[in-house]
Order: sequence, then C-alpha cells, then structure tokens
Amino acid sequence: MTIEKLPFGETKDGKPVELYRLKDSGITVEVITYGAAIRSIIVPVGDTVRDVALGFDDVAGYEANKGYHGAAIGRIGNRVANAEYKMNNKLYELDANDGKNSLHGGFIGFDKQVWTAREENNALVMMLLDKEGTAAGYPGDMRVEIKYTLENGELGIDYKANCTEDTPINLTNHCYFNLAGHDSGSIENHKIQIFSHKITPVDDTLIPTGKYMDVTNTPFDLRELTVIADGINSLNRQIELGGGYDHNWVLSHEAYRSLAPAAILECDGLSMTCLTTKPGIQFYSGNMMQGETGKERAVYSKRTGLCLETQYFPNAVNTPGFPAPLLRKGDTYMHKTVYKFRGI
Repeated sequence: MTIEKLPFGETKDGKPVELYRLKDSGITVEVITYGAAIRSIIVPVGDTVRDVALGFDDVAGYEANKGYHGAAIGRIGNRVANAEYKMNNKLYELDANDGKNSLHGGFIGFDKQVWTAREENNALVMMLLDKEGTAAGYPGDMRVEIKYTLENGELGIDYKANCTEDTPINLTNHCYFNLAGHDSGSIENHKIQIFSHKITPVDDTLIPTGKYMDVTNTPFDLRELTVIADGINSLNRQIELGGGYDHNWVLSHEAYRSLAPAAILECDGLSMTCLTTKPGIQFYSGNMMQGETGKERAVYSKRTGLCLETQYFPNAVNTPGFPAPLLRKGDTYMHKTVYKFRGI
C-alpha cells in the first residue's frame, strides 16, 4: 500500500484539513482528517474504474452536511432514547439532535471534529482526543485511534479507544455506498444479503423496543441475495416506520468478537462483503437524503446511497438485554470492520 498526503482546505474557523490517498491492488481510498471520513473508494471494474463512496469536493460540504457522509461516528453511534442514559447510578443527559433522541454522538460528534493523522506500519492512523464536555453528556477524556488499511481488495478499519472515566461507546463508520458509482442514482437495484435471522424492531422514533423479531416471511429476510426494491416499499409496519430500511440486524455469529461476514452487497459487476467483530449491523437505505450536492456536482437524492454500519445495538446503553456498549476506565475498546471488493 502507498499513502499520499495532500491539503484539503480549511474549516470555517481556520483549521487545516488533510487528505490521505491510499493505493493498493488497483484500488484507491481517500480519507480526510475532518471527521476521519472516507471520501472516495475507487475500484476497478472490468476495463474501467468506479468511485463507490459518496462524498464532497471540499471541507465546506462536510461542515454543512447533516448526513454523516463517510465519517467516523462516536461516542455512541445510532440512537439513544430520550437523549439520556444512566450509568454508575448517575443520570447523564445527551444532545437531543434527533427529535427527543440523541443520534450519532450529538451536535459535536466525532464527525464534526478535525482528527490528526500518522502513517504507521503500512497503515493510516487517525487520532482524536475527545475531551469531556465536547459533546454533552459523555464523561472523561477519550483517546481514539482508527487505523485504515488497504490490501488485496480489502479496506480494513480497526478501532481502538480508552477513556479516563467509565463511558458508553459504540464506534462505527457512516460511509454511503453505491456500487454502480457515487453519481449513478438509486441503490434500489442493488442486491443485499445479511447474515441474520432477526432484527431489533423499532418504535415510531426508531428506538428499538428491546425485543427481537424473526425475519421469516418479512421484507427483513435478507438471508439470501435480495433486490432491495423487492422489500423497501412493502406494506410492512417496520418498513413504514423507517421510511424504508433503517434497522439493526442481529448478526448470526454468536462469538461475535471474531471477524466474520455480516453482509454482501452486489450491483453492476461489483461485489462488496462486509465483515466485522461487532454483534449488529445497521442497514440504512438513505431514506432521509435530501438532494445534497456531492462530488463532481452529483446530486445525492433519496436512496442514492446506503450504509452498512457495524455496531452494538441502538439504545443498548438503556436496554439491559442487549450487549453492553460500555468502556471502563483503564480498559481498551477494540473492534474491526472490513469491506472487501471483488468483480463478479
């Protein structure tokens, strides 16, 4: 893998942002220090190349955007009910930035901060000190490292964190994929497979009910490759609540701390397999995209990109039956996700 460092402009308050270009086996991945965001994934397909990640041409695009395009997400990815949680017999209040709930770390999550970077052992490492008080409700100073590697068609993302106090944690990445190309329109023609037989169903604010739902005979049965359009507009209450797919699948690998396949995505001669050590994956079909102007003047309208966010379950911090998203003082949080590309 080779790494090239380039300037990518400045934030509105004058902080410089850098772009790192990773290359290996014909694939090019661009990561910027604003939000540690994946800006591009350029993959060879036949005799041409295709950029399959949605993104923006400048820092201003990322600052203005509310869709978390390509960004690292933390401290808690996904939703927290009523923007609060209780830990160590103390109630913590979070930013209510999604109606009455908290979403993706609040108003100043990891996606809205400038990270520092270093090159190390054939990898790009993004680093952030998320100080107590940066985002409302999260205790202690958290040090985070996210390592990006590119080898043999595999984009690896390794997460590592520790904190000076006990804290909830659920780190993920919010890359929007479109395997036909970032500017090619709807993702409804993609085929998807998710290795799961149950989801965590949601209420009308997209907070899990705390129960599990078997996917059999529902639009959520994606255990075989399925065209997204076949289920996304179904007359199903959960589909109606999400405006499409915006749900967490409980992954079938019980010993989830080992790297295992979570999902497969296919379209137009290209396949992407997502592997992870996490217990869940959020399939979000871009239902709330609102026509943002992205790279090369592409318009990112509703469902022109999809996310596969590996994670603990949404609102796990308030749901005792879910795997606990808790990092204790003195411990180290680690997990890994891989996106593997190949022609078909």
